[in-house]
Amino acid sequence: MIPLRLKSECDRSLAPFVVRIATGEPQGSSDAQLVIEEPNRLGFQATDGDFHIHNIAPTEIDGDVLLIDPRRQIAHRLIRAGSPHNTFLITEQCDQLCVMCSQPPKTHHEDMFAYFLAATRLAPTGTCIGLSGGEPLLHKKELFDFIEASLTDRDDLSFHILTNGQHFERDDLPWLRKHRSRLLWGIPIYSGDPSIHDDIVGKPGAFAQLTQNLSLMGLAGAAVELRTVVMTPNVAGLTMLADFISRHIPFATTWAIMQMERIGYGRMNWARCFFDSSVDFKELGSAIDLMRARNQDIALYNFPLCTVPPAYRQYAAQSISDWKQKYLAACTTCQLRSRCSGVFEWYRMEDGFMEIHSQ
Repeated sequence: MIPLRLKSECDRSLAPFVVRIATGEPQGSSDAQLVIEEPNRLGFQATDGDFHIHNIAPTEIDGDVLLIDPRRQIAHRLIRAGSPHNTFLITEQCDQLCVMCSQPPKTHHEDMFAYFLAATRLAPTGTCIGLSGGEPLLHKKELFDFIEASLTDRDDLSFHILTNGQHFERDDLPWLRKHRSRLLWGIPIYSGDPSIHDDIVGKPGAFAQLTQNLSLMGLAGAAVELRTVVMTPNVAGLTMLADFISRHIPFATTWAIMQMERIGYGRMNWARCFFDSSVDFKELGSAIDLMRARNQDIALYNFPLCTVPPAYRQYAAQSISDWKQKYLAACTTCQLRSRCSGVFEWYRMEDGFMEIHSQ
């Protein structure tokens, strides 16, 4: 598992600050220059304060953008220069209680937008940054202001924003249209049956609000990635959902069907919610067939290739973020490993897929 928080040493009286790591010559005033290299300890000089980082090699963090937190003595890797999987956690607050949520909501919110903006200014060229939660649009004004400033400063950046789709309004249309070419909205829809969707997200009326707001996204010409976690409560309705999407949300860029993460509420509800696609792919296959027949893009996220019949493996993406990805012993000799998503770090063989095996 790739560490996103590193042990750091810094003067505790300093305020938190954002730097870009430079193991060679600094490129600007926000770069932290490597001046000490010892076993398990690196020393850096920066405009806002000197600091040390522990237990990582210089080559692993060269070009990374870090938030140095002197009080906690932690360095947060906000942007890893060598990774396509960089996400800012906007908030841990949420107005839904999804049964499989991998990051259960908290009531406290810590505003990090100033640090995130500083980080986007130091990001590698062409970076796409994920924005996640919780529910980011609970802080919509601050979020929109942050995105506006970031895209104004850096015309090469883009964002992939995960949201439950409950908080868009008609007044947002001009802003959504202005930035539609540089934003991808990842929005969940769990069933074409409103009662099933509402039960899964733990919010009465959520489906009605979602479909209304998806219509606004269509009017805005926004890029929308629909997301559906496949579970025992909704798997029987996947083909019906495919039909609903193709008829009512045809502007969606893609429909991503996802496997569960065994963490958070997903771990608590694993026994009643996890659906083993390795032993029963019939409904998934039917949903995929319908979407392809209607010329709409579809993808499978978090599905190891050996859990997908060969005819459908072309839709399985290497979707698991590198910092929480692992491969099992059976994967060691598999010829498909290089293009397989693997499994989540917290996956367990004893209650996972029955048909994990080398190909």
